[in-house]
Amino acid sequence: MQRILSTYQFISRRLTPELLGQISAAGFQGVEIFASRAHFDYNATADVRAMAGALAANNLFLSSLHGPTSRDLSATREGGTPVSICEVERVRRIEAMDELKRAIDISEDLPYPRLVLHMGGPRETADPRKRDAAFSSLEHLILHAHHAGVVISLENTTSEMGDPQYLRNFVDETRLTGLRFNFDIGHAHLADGPEAERIEKSFAPMRELIAGVHLHDNHGDKDEHLAPYDGTIAWPAAITLLKTGPMENLPLTLEMKEKTAPDAPTPAEQLETARAALDKFEEEWN
Repeated sequence: MQRILSTYQFISRRLTPELLGQISAAGFQGVEIFASRAHFDYNATADVRAMAGALAANNLFLSSLHGPTSRDLSATREGGTPVSICEVERVRRIEAMDELKRAIDISEDLPYPRLVLHMGGPRETADPRKRDAAFSSLEHLILHAHHAGVVISLENTTSEMGDPQYLRNFVDETRLTGLRFNFDIGHAHLADGPEAERIEKSFAPMRELIAGVHLHDNHGDKDEHLAPYDGTIAWPAAITLLKTGPMENLPLTLEMKEKTAPDAPTPAEQLETARAALDKFEEEWN
């Protein structure tokens, strides 16, 4: 099992060579970089090439890129304009696609295999117009990504359009060739229905097309992005389920939430928590 960490855990910080060095020292072999310009400026060619060098220098591989969810207003401040493939307004949809194409295009200097995308925002309702917009967006993006050697993976979220069954029906009905799924086990634990059945119910419609997994925990009522074993997910049963996925070496990415309070643990301490959780997970996996 490869040890992969999402840089979402440090989203408010600049992704520096020093931070990558700490991630490597904590025993991680790869990362999923969250594409936020304040965190990693994927729009700047010099920054992209510097990132490629920093990853290599710290013996880390880029497992995937998480697509941007908003456009930054500056290099240091997150913008309020969402980047959504579900934009009904054509001009805004094209702007979102252009932003995502820029994130895909960094693969020329910084190769990576998968781009993780959300189907709209965290409260996206199932609207036929949004569905058509998503189809139009993805039809273009999949072709663009294919030429770059990147696979687009839609992630299950807590919104109506991010529901696993909705996503599977969307793929089956649109017949968008090459589209895959990123199974987020923490989001699955927040689905409707009895808590003990939520993860399996979410996993079933996505199973055949899963290309990656996000690992994090919660208590079944809000998206806490805790370390595994710090919430109420039954991890032994979850591991058994994940092993039925379509890939022998399914990329499993630890995606914990950043702690930024004045008394929050240091990055090194947060990485130690992440390492310990993954140690336990890996022991049960094996």
